[in-house]
Amino acid sequence: MRLTSGRREDDFEINVIPLIDVMLTLLMFFVMTTTFVQHSSMKVTLPEASATEQAREEHALTILIDAEGRFYIDNNEVLNPGIDTLKEAILRIAGEERTRPVILRADARTQHQAVITAMDALGQLGFDRLSLATTPTKADAAK
Repeated sequence: MRLTSGRREDDFEINVIPLIDVMLTLLMFFVMTTTFVQHSSMKVTLPEASATEQAREEHALTILIDAEGRFYIDNNEVLNPGIDTLKEAILRIAGEERTRPVILRADARTQHQAVITAMDALGQLGFDRLSLATTPTKADAAK
């Protein structure tokens, strides 16, 4: 009759629980210290205009339209480019404050319809302080 267990003395196990703890700690560290890309740093080529520069208001609502016609409201992308979805997103960000100034930053290669859609949505909601962001022309920049 054999009273010892079926294991030999030279068999060993690798305990993976401390390894999992270390890996989860490293994962949390890298997630917490990683900087994520923000839409505010998205590069937009603004159209040129020969107008004077106005003072920029700090609490202005910014609507960005990229070259493909996608809308971003205060760094939040509007997923559906329709006017109703755009109006809902503007209302969600701006609330009931209709006197808030709006800066429309459209890429120079943006289709005209996307700019008109944004302006139409703002007009239907009652916003009347709209500014179009541009860059100075090369002749004005040389002065």
